[in-house]
Amino acid sequence: MPTPPRTRVALFFGGRSSEHAISCATAGGVLGAMDPERYEVVPVGITPDGAMTLRAADEVAAFSLDELPRLADNGTRVRLPESAASRELTVQEGGAVRSLGEIDVAFPILHGPFGEDGTIQGAFELVGMPYVGNGVLASALGMDKHFTKTVLEGAGIEVAPWATVTRAELARHPELWRRRMEGLGLPVFVKPARAGSSVGVTRVTDWPQLDAALEVAFAEDSRVLVEQAVVGRELECGVLEGRDGSPPRVSVAGEIAITGRDFYDFDAKYRGADGIRLICPADLREQELERMQQIAARAFEAIGGAGLARVDFFFTGTGFVVNEINTMPGFTPISMFPSCWLASGLSYPELIDELIALGIGALR
Repeated sequence: MPTPPRTRVALFFGGRSSEHAISCATAGGVLGAMDPERYEVVPVGITPDGAMTLRAADEVAAFSLDELPRLADNGTRVRLPESAASRELTVQEGGAVRSLGEIDVAFPILHGPFGEDGTIQGAFELVGMPYVGNGVLASALGMDKHFTKTVLEGAGIEVAPWATVTRAELARHPELWRRRMEGLGLPVFVKPARAGSSVGVTRVTDWPQLDAALEVAFAEDSRVLVEQAVVGRELECGVLEGRDGSPPRVSVAGEIAITGRDFYDFDAKYRGADGIRLICPADLREQELERMQQIAARAFEAIGGAGLARVDFFFTGTGFVVNEINTMPGFTPISMFPSCWLASGLSYPELIDELIALGIGALR
């Protein structure tokens, strides 16, 4: 029997956001887990300035969280198809342009603005390129914590009380906004509306800390959330789109046990800082897990999710509160999303296979 042709996957990573290095390291893990007999990968690294560059597979495979890599501009320029009539990528190197061939599916391993927020998804839509993950609307909603909360609240899903403010609003009505924020009580979390990986997040335990926390968050985004802290266990689960119109599939739960830090910050997530223990599967009663999975599926459907998501919860004495939805969750081999699916019976390579199959078959 002849060998079936390999699926050609354009792997997009890096990007313009503050999570550039995390995306690069994730791409290294994903590339290393893809079966070379099944997939031919075209690595497309997006520099911090937004240039789409062609990268060597061995360069990408060597990326790790230990170094937090940053892509330098190598002078190449990868171009998307000129129209929906083709799926051909091209690359310009110096004055010459050559074809990279037809692509079966794009796999954007991008975190944060200009990648996870619907922007690159819109570019793929314009040229009719199948891609892995959420569409334009779900990506934009999931990226923006304010609108995620608004949509979930409208779907009857409990979220933490919050206030969203811009610099201009704060300057026009400082006393009004101060009353609104202080009305949430202490402690509060101050967060950029559109950032991930806990970048720009501060836990405020005393009101004199608020102004500095707002400045940290405004450095990342023009809109900032001040959110009431919720006391409870921090739980997460992974969601995969259902096949052939079936309901979303939800993994077992993982738990973030905080033992010596204020919260699950960037250093704890990616630099192995002390004070955090990741537990998967989490210790939950059967009915508690079922309830959490039901809410996760509802949240995924509420934003119009496709492909994948991670839904983060607080489990309090009165039930589950959704913290956020991440439409391109951390995807290194040790991240919580693949860990939850591994505990549910789906290995890291199998998870990648499933996401690529969903992307190729997606009807958006």
